[in-house]
Amino acid sequence: CHADSRAQFPPVSGYLSPLRFFLKKYIGGGKRLVVPYYSPERRAALLKMLLPPLNLSMAEVSRREGVSEMSLSNWRKQLGAEGSAVSENKPLTENWSAETKFAVVLEAAGLSEIDLGEYCRRKGLYPEQITAWRQAFITGQKSEKALQKEERDQARKDKKRIQELERELRRKDKALAETAALLVLRKKLNDYWGTTDDEDN
Repeated sequence: CHADSRAQFPPVSGYLSPLRFFLKKYIGGGKRLVVPYYSPERRAALLKMLLPPLNLSMAEVSRREGVSEMSLSNWRKQLGAEGSAVSENKPLTENWSAETKFAVVLEAAGLSEIDLGEYCRRKGLYPEQITAWRQAFITGQKSEKALQKEERDQARKDKKRIQELERELRRKDKALAETAALLVLRKKLNDYWGTTDDEDN
């Protein structure tokens, strides 16, 4: 009878083996799970990747940024329940001042790809944003230099034009003075000869 019971019901270890396998595979072998923390800024940056112009899928964002698709889905549902659009989540980088963006560009300069990824995660950014800001600052600096050169060229042209006008004015003043002197001389001659301009004509 006891032998039949042992045959029908395996030992308790037989039931525990699948459970141990499940715990080891999905719960980390009984180790304490470490759930990564994502700041609101970082969540906003990740969710914005799902929107234009990137339009990435959750799988792409998950693979690219190392965040689970479930977390992305939950964050988006939370925003939907709160009645907020992803693009309206605060604070957004669009609201950052030029000084703040420039400071980020300086801090990120020279970082390795791994360090840059960690930096972006802390700041709630992604590398494409920093690259775009750096290009914008470079373009702006070139534009400012070009504008300064244009202003200098225009100043030289204005100075040259003023000098030309001054010379023209002096020439006209000289001609006017000569005309006035001739008129005075003619009047004196008329007075001397006792004639008038009408009589001369």
